[in-house]
Amino acid sequence: MSAAPGRSQASSHRSPPGEGTPVSAAPGRSQASSHRSPQGEGTPVSAAPGRSQASSHRSPQGEVTPTSVIDFSSWRAAQQAHIEQALAVWVAADAPAGLGEAMRYAVLDGGKRLRPLLALAACEAVGGQQPAALRAGCALELIHAYSLVHDDMPCMDNDVLRRGKPTVHVQFGEAQALLVGDALQALAFELLVPEDGTVAPALAATLCRQLAQAAGAFGMAGGQAVDLASVGVALDQPALEAMHRLKTGALLQASVLMGASTGSLSASARQQLGVYGACLGLAFQVVDDVLDVTADSATLGKTAGKDAAADKPTFVALMGLDAAQAYADRVLEQAHEALRRSGLTHTNILHALADWVGRRAS
Repeated sequence: MSAAPGRSQASSHRSPPGEGTPVSAAPGRSQASSHRSPQGEGTPVSAAPGRSQASSHRSPQGEVTPTSVIDFSSWRAAQQAHIEQALAVWVAADAPAGLGEAMRYAVLDGGKRLRPLLALAACEAVGGQQPAALRAGCALELIHAYSLVHDDMPCMDNDVLRRGKPTVHVQFGEAQALLVGDALQALAFELLVPEDGTVAPALAATLCRQLAQAAGAFGMAGGQAVDLASVGVALDQPALEAMHRLKTGALLQASVLMGASTGSLSASARQQLGVYGACLGLAFQVVDDVLDVTADSATLGKTAGKDAAADKPTFVALMGLDAAQAYADRVLEQAHEALRRSGLTHTNILHALADWVGRRAS
């Protein structure tokens, strides 16, 4: 895709520092029809009580070994730095009328970068193309960032704090915040179709379709619509899970499947990665609901207690605090079990990411 005229910095089709030359891409795969879950993957099966067995990277007692913690921490720090560097290149400051500055404010210097980390870890698990996975992960992060900008606006959640700083509409005004979200969404797809050969056309088409499905009316945006319509409504557990599989889970599942699409894998392995992504996405939201009650705003980087104050349905409101945490643990064990069933051998980082989601403090 041609770069916008007048960009003084590296435009989105150029390679960030350290991006290598890709090997040939695997042919694109046909996707599920638009009314199904974002990648046509199944939702989590019923969670079995407790963790039935140790995950492959765990000790017999179920604890993460010190070596695993050190290895994962080092991997995560290195990848987060690489992701941040790539985003700093691809989100240019020179968009007109201060738009670039506001876009960079929304994206840079904050966030766990879970979505790109999942894409890169899934790429490693299938021996895929890291440059393509980096672009996929950053595209997912831009969609996530745009959703937060719009979600914080007065017409939706009306929040004033995000990642420990004023929200975009507070800092730059509502009109500029709306345009920031629009521009970040467009840039996400531009990243997936570079002119430099980093992503082969068939793979680019597959990644664009996966991202569009995860972000659209039957993915994240649809889940947000259900969320807004459910204020003050007592949802039962199946309805609450269905909402969050779209609002939160769709992009997280897509992160895994887009990373996996950069390599080759069997249909059964792909299906199990889809289950892993769906379970991780659901567990992420349950933990988010727990933290909204137990953590303070300084720790979270956003307004604590917001969901309860807005009378939104949450897993804590439905189940109680202890039961919600236990439920998150059971769903995460399903994620670990899916990885064990995948037949893939390089899944330690995916296991560790699931544990990180379960024990995060913000």
